[in-house]
Amino acid sequence: MRILLTGVNGQVGWELQRTLAPLGEVIAADRSVLDLADTAGIRRRVAAIAPDLIVNPAAYTAVDKAESEPELAHAINADAPGELAACGIPLVHFSTDYVFDGRKAGAYTEDDTPNPLGVYGASKLAGEQAVVRAGIPHLILRTSWVYGLRGRNFLLTMQRLARERESLSVVDDQFGAPTWSRLIAEATALTIARWLERTDQTATSGLYHLSCDGRTSWHGFTAAILAHLAQTDTKLAKLSAIPTSGYPTPAARPANSQLDCGKLAATFGVRLPDWENALGLCLDPDLP
Repeated sequence: MRILLTGVNGQVGWELQRTLAPLGEVIAADRSVLDLADTAGIRRRVAAIAPDLIVNPAAYTAVDKAESEPELAHAINADAPGELAACGIPLVHFSTDYVFDGRKAGAYTEDDTPNPLGVYGASKLAGEQAVVRAGIPHLILRTSWVYGLRGRNFLLTMQRLARERESLSVVDDQFGAPTWSRLIAEATALTIARWLERTDQTATSGLYHLSCDGRTSWHGFTAAILAHLAQTDTKLAKLSAIPTSGYPTPAARPANSQLDCGKLAATFGVRLPDWENALGLCLDPDLP
């Protein structure tokens, strides 16, 4: 099987190169091979590659910058997935907790009505809808609070700032489940393998939530990161909690990003561990 993988320089795309390899030949496409901002050329480039499956973790993820670049965000997050789906090839597409407004008290299920607060979330929701409209076999995997050991993400930023600054003030009234990019990639590969084993992929096509278990705030996540750093670093920034109002940003964030992942577990037998256990695995110095 030929698997076209987009966004290979991103956190999830980088990890997927390894986890998808046992399933077939992975054609790892960076922007030079497949530029999702150039939506007019997507179908032609996909036809030249002739894959049997497309896996699309690529996205415009600059949440705040999207407020001033709505056309580019929409092109990459909404138009491009629609063009990929229009190729008529089974598609695995990644989405986000930002499709929700965060006002629900409990964890969001796939049946909850989306209501994005900003351009980024709206563009990702439009991408989901474009994939569904195409009517092809598909999996849409919503994840949340993604971090890893490469690229730009909250974990690496907090590790750096904790060593550089005397104090850190982090929001304590936004809640979700930090999710390690490697676990997303491993769970995705397992889900795809079990999906493709079925004679009718359309029967289990649809939307699934994929994030770590448990719940914390950005402040709680930072505290856990600092606790790991304290095992080897003697001098770290002092951490304090602030409300969202104390850290204004161009784009509003959902106060609750917790995703209920029961549907993925029930359908494919795939579930990620608690976010604290996952963080421990990620920061394990003996892990390759």
